[in-house]
Amino acid sequence: MGKIICKGDLIMKRTLAVICAALLVLSLSACGQRVPDYALGTVWGEIAEITGTKVTLTLGEISGDGGALGGDFTPPDMPDGSAGGTPPEKPDGESGGQPGGGETPPDLPGGAGDGNAPSMPGGGDDKGNSGMRQNVGFTAGGITLTVDLDGVEITENRNTVGVSDLAAGKVLCVRFGEDGKPKSAEVITAGQGGGQRPDGGNGGGASVDQGSSANTISENSTVSGKSYSSTGDDENALRVDSATVTLDGVTVNKSAGASSNAENGDFYGVNAALLATNGANVTIKNANIQSAAQNGNGVFSYGSGTTVNIADSKITTPADNSGGIQTTGGGTTNASNLTVNTSGNSAAAIRSDRGGGTVNVTGGSYTSNGYNSPAVYSTAAITVKNATLTANNSEALVIEGKNSIALENCTVTGNMSDTKGSSSSENVHNVMIYQSMSGDAAVGTSSFSMTGGKLTANNGDMFYITNTACTLTLSGVDIVNKDSDAYLMNICGNSAARGWGTAGQNGAQVTFTADGQTLSGKIVVDTISTLNMTLKGNSTFTGSINIVDNAAGGNAVANNAVVTVESGSTWSLTGDCTITSLTNNGTIQFNGHTITLADGTVLK
Repeated sequence: MGKIICKGDLIMKRTLAVICAALLVLSLSACGQRVPDYALGTVWGEIAEITGTKVTLTLGEISGDGGALGGDFTPPDMPDGSAGGTPPEKPDGESGGQPGGGETPPDLPGGAGDGNAPSMPGGGDDKGNSGMRQNVGFTAGGITLTVDLDGVEITENRNTVGVSDLAAGKVLCVRFGEDGKPKSAEVITAGQGGGQRPDGGNGGGASVDQGSSANTISENSTVSGKSYSSTGDDENALRVDSATVTLDGVTVNKSAGASSNAENGDFYGVNAALLATNGANVTIKNANIQSAAQNGNGVFSYGSGTTVNIADSKITTPADNSGGIQTTGGGTTNASNLTVNTSGNSAAAIRSDRGGGTVNVTGGSYTSNGYNSPAVYSTAAITVKNATLTANNSEALVIEGKNSIALENCTVTGNMSDTKGSSSSENVHNVMIYQSMSGDAAVGTSSFSMTGGKLTANNGDMFYITNTACTLTLSGVDIVNKDSDAYLMNICGNSAARGWGTAGQNGAQVTFTADGQTLSGKIVVDTISTLNMTLKGNSTFTGSINIVDNAAGGNAVANNAVVTVESGSTWSLTGDCTITSLTNNGTIQFNGHTITLADGTVLK
């Protein structure tokens, strides 16, 4: 299979409004409101005072370079229905408040409010570092919080330090465990890169650098039949900048030219054949677009407000790190009836990276031929309908973090042959859903859905899910796994060798719904992961489900495997099973096998 390079923008910014809203809820306990704690939450604060092991923080907002810490997060409504702002006074006239005990924690900033986010919500490595970068800015608010860091692991620049090493003025990222007590703390004023990207590198990039362009269109216009070319380094063959432009029957050829910075090529469009940027609105039809340059994507849509509409066109990229259609920074790409062929390594046919955006694809053929090159790599909201998606030397599909792939009536094929030089040194698979902690994809719940069509795996597990929460829905899909030894679904932690969370704490949390779906195969979920599986709409599952030990010996969590069989649906066992609990309103065919529940009950 192949390494994966494309990623999206990790939303690490926690706005002051979020913090104010959470603390407001705490302050309302005197009014009879339920008092939540900080369970599984994260705060940022500047050290104001240190007394023994107790550290008083002035909470506030972080910001960073190039969107690395930014995001489009909307703060939750205040309890009175208003959003953001300063907390009202408590009934006694005092403001602020300290975390108290409670039953329901507030939503996590960053979108992981269901409590099912990975164990390191801010991104990080196997030491628990958040993955914050250089050039992190901090703006203090007026709210203070005192935390006791006795026995809490504290890191600075990936080194373990003690409370005595802290000083007023330093900024801490504090994460809380399920008990509402601090779990880890990190000095972030001189942050480090997070976990490894699947290509082996770390996220980065301090500023937006888009290089130069051999040809630039910056005025509203319509162009027909023209050719554009480039052989220069860090140079687009054609750039559309801040203009509304129609390109009909054009040829764009990026035949040569090196890229001096791969991240600028991946994130911002340096060296791409055609780059749309700065709010451009570009309509492309009947075009032939080629890029032979390494790190030279075919058609690149960058930035919020930028839209590329491309139809009935051909895109070819033979070099490494060169995707077909690339969307980053909140851009939009609408593609229909394209023929996209990529041949290089780390070159997804449909690709996104830092900042993500929206990608809508209808019809056409999208083929990747290199290693580490899925047909679709999503750090965005990607929808594909009535298309053929083929990865000849990689897994078929990848979703990283709080992003999505929605497929309708598509033919999808992956062919990850082994782990050599691949994005995952631990697993062969066809669909991978994960969080790298590199700092380039928002942490939160991933989403995969497929309706109709066909999903084929030539090798490996059909679904491999690790270090993220995810919702997965299948309806009427023809699923074919040609690897008889592989799993239908493998839900587990990973070794953290690439920084994908902390070994023993980086399981996955999967909500899986099969609706009118035929399934077969083995499902495994390790002891630090969870599966909530529902068969509905006359679905049929022929296979087994088993809880297995986490390879790193992590602490087991509750409700590892919860299965619901709704009326009209059938589970036909092919082996003995171990699950947490079963709700059966349909049919269980035991076929001589047993189901052992967590309470020791054996069903047969």
